[in-house]
Amino acid sequence: MRFYLSLIRYYVVNMLPGVLGAVLLFGCLYPWRRRRLHDRGLGSTALREGALLLFWMFCGGMAVLTLTPWGFHWVTLLRYGIISDQGSFFALGDLNLIPFQSFDLGAPTRYTLFNILGNLIMFLPFGSFSALLWRGYTWKRSLVTGAAITGFVECWQLLVGRAFDIDDLILNTLGVLTGFWLLRLLERFVPAAVRRFRVRKLREK
Repeated sequence: MRFYLSLIRYYVVNMLPGVLGAVLLFGCLYPWRRRRLHDRGLGSTALREGALLLFWMFCGGMAVLTLTPWGFHWVTLLRYGIISDQGSFFALGDLNLIPFQSFDLGAPTRYTLFNILGNLIMFLPFGSFSALLWRGYTWKRSLVTGAAITGFVECWQLLVGRAFDIDDLILNTLGVLTGFWLLRLLERFVPAAVRRFRVRKLREK
């Protein structure tokens, strides 16, 4: 358990610059977003804005986590600066197009299990938050969104010395779909609570 907690702590700490950047961007765009909604006769509650801010924070953290080279950590960067023997930011990585090759299912290690579950769980919010915050978000859109996001991430990682891994693409997309269906399941049992996170039409004076 300590092994998994240490890995989770490492990833969470490394997400912080993206989280803070997302908070700043959210604050800067808030007046423009509010005017845009108002012009369309719509309003967003404080509850929805809070959930939307959490989603932005998650997206910002995930950007740092998935789009930077292996070994990148902002704490190390602040402490030691750019180390010359780390090489350039952009470098061609590995390519795996054979499904399930990267998972040693015959003799799985504790990191193998963490990798499988992590690739599923960390993409759940893309499906659940999208279905929560926006009307008309169907499972087909969730599938397309998941494939598009993970496809971009995998292609980018190939250019920064990491890897394009078909297993990650499958698991991440499945994670987005799972998040979508979990929200739909929640909506079935507590529809009124879920509706509170959607934009509302403003009352005419």
